[in-house]
Amino acid sequence: MQPMTQTPPRRLVIVDVPPFIEEWRKRTGADQRDEVWEGVVHMGPSPTEDHHEAVFQLEVWLRRYWAKSCGGRVLGDCNVAPTGLRKWTDNYRVPDLFLIKPERLAYSRRTHFAGGPNVIVEIRSPGDESYEKLPFYFEIGVEEAWVIDRDSKAPEIFVRGVKAFRKAKANRAGWLVSKVTGVAMRAAKGKLALRLRDEPASDAMVPED
Repeated sequence: MQPMTQTPPRRLVIVDVPPFIEEWRKRTGADQRDEVWEGVVHMGPSPTEDHHEAVFQLEVWLRRYWAKSCGGRVLGDCNVAPTGLRKWTDNYRVPDLFLIKPERLAYSRRTHFAGGPNVIVEIRSPGDESYEKLPFYFEIGVEEAWVIDRDSKAPEIFVRGVKAFRKAKANRAGWLVSKVTGVAMRAAKGKLALRLRDEPASDAMVPED
């Protein structure tokens, strides 16, 4: 008997979404992670349990240490779009998390943020479109993009260059340090080690044991 092989995941981009599909996805809640890239609907699969847990614990830590220290906000599963659109739903993305300093809180339109947050965070799953979103985030004014591997928890920080993001380098101790937030991070035995500036009390591992 031949062993069963798994079919590799396929990418689906629907240019013209039939109304009955949109209605069904809204009714069932399946559209919560949908994005529209310049009029093209991108339907990603629902995140795994490990993905959800990493996002949740990272959000809790950022709210407790970073947001409280500067008066900023940490939000998840919220829409971000460029400014000046007649209809923002024609072009938006939904990062896993984003960080907003007080001076950009005015970007909120309740339904979405018009303009780039200071930092966006993507937990990268195999085959997803985290890297493909970077040009969009750059164009709307995001200062830093953090991409964290779902499985290894290895982080990457992309900082603004002249025409595109460039990848930041770790320091001698292996820490990637965000210049925008003061958050330091590195992978450590399948977890994400976190620290805010030089505050030992903020040291944490995601996920926690």
